[in-house]
Amino acid sequence: MSVDPQKILRELFATAIEAAHPRQVLEAHLPKDRSGRVIVIGAGKAAAAMAEVVERCWEGEVSGLVVTRYGHGANCKKIEVVEAAHPVPDAAGLAVAKRVLAMVSDLTEDDRVIFLLSGGGSALLALPAEGLTLADKQTINKALLKSGATIGEMNCVRKHLSAIKGGRLAKACWPATVYTYAISDVPGDLATVIASGPTVADPSTSAEALAILKRYGIEAPVAVRNWLQNPASETVKADDPCLARSHFQLIARPQQSLEAAAVKAREAGFSPLILGDLEGESREVAKVHAGIARQIVLHGQPLAAPCVILSGGETTVTVRGNGRGGRNAEFLLSLTENLKGLPGVYALAGDTDGIDGSEDNAGAIMTPDSYARAEALGLSASDELDNNNGYGYFAALDALIVTEPTRTNVNDFRAILILESPKNDA
Repeated sequence: MSVDPQKILRELFATAIEAAHPRQVLEAHLPKDRSGRVIVIGAGKAAAAMAEVVERCWEGEVSGLVVTRYGHGANCKKIEVVEAAHPVPDAAGLAVAKRVLAMVSDLTEDDRVIFLLSGGGSALLALPAEGLTLADKQTINKALLKSGATIGEMNCVRKHLSAIKGGRLAKACWPATVYTYAISDVPGDLATVIASGPTVADPSTSAEALAILKRYGIEAPVAVRNWLQNPASETVKADDPCLARSHFQLIARPQQSLEAAAVKAREAGFSPLILGDLEGESREVAKVHAGIARQIVLHGQPLAAPCVILSGGETTVTVRGNGRGGRNAEFLLSLTENLKGLPGVYALAGDTDGIDGSEDNAGAIMTPDSYARAEALGLSASDELDNNNGYGYFAALDALIVTEPTRTNVNDFRAILILESPKNDA
């Protein structure tokens, strides 16, 4: 089989991204009646690209304001696009959150609001609850990001420290009709977790938020603990009448991107195995992937080569060292350490938003000779993993993937391409 494995991996990654891009998925879900006035608000890494679609498709009067990550903007003419920091919120995100809340606070039941939501929205739309400061939220956010907490756990805390998340934005829009269109970046595609659910009911509690801080040993400021013990910190629940005119529609999810990549893989002659959305420590998830790859190479199980293992979701990294790199570089570094140059195995891990953590790369590529080449350069995969230095490791191998911001986000994408035929144990 004459193929270019790295080219195929890059094509699979590009296919996964395109399958979730707003220009492909949003228009069909917009209201059939696109006449009249609409107010567009939004938050997330895909918000600006989503706003472009609404501007192009809407027949009536359009105005609004969306916030996206720095570098993820778009040239909208009617909807203002503001850029702010992610994953730790900054003053720009605070200012735009205040403006969004003011924009929807005096609406009537004749008004319509379109809310464009995608991953990253939780940090980008940052409005601290009463008595809390931006510094309080930044402190908690940084600690959560280093703790190894899942995205659901992080967003539980974020919701209860916010004046806009956990259904509170829908409450502010009442009695207007709100249409939320969301691109999921979370395992399970839960509306309550995507960007901390600003327009949907939230089943989590302030007590759970406190328990999460305790579980991960996070020393919260006094103001934060006092607020979470205050009944006013509770989010909007399912029986709240303010949600009666709030409608939520999921328009893209990680599974769609995995399925699109699977189709592309079949066209290239590879049998796909989709493992789905996964959570857990990046290095541990990599060990499981390595085990499956080894079983395929040695025994042709659970499927025969040539094949490709596909997975998505959002893994976590507990920061132990001082190196550089996000979840995907960490995954790939652990995979390299565990496979140690297993013949015929190539892999790509990348974030579909084009940014792996806070670095300038989307991810990286591993080849069968990565382990040996790195050792020849004096780099130990094990040592670099201890230092959380996936970026440095793959940069030295000239194996980083740089895409620039993609303006969508269905989170991580992993593909392990296996060319090798099963080995005879005898």
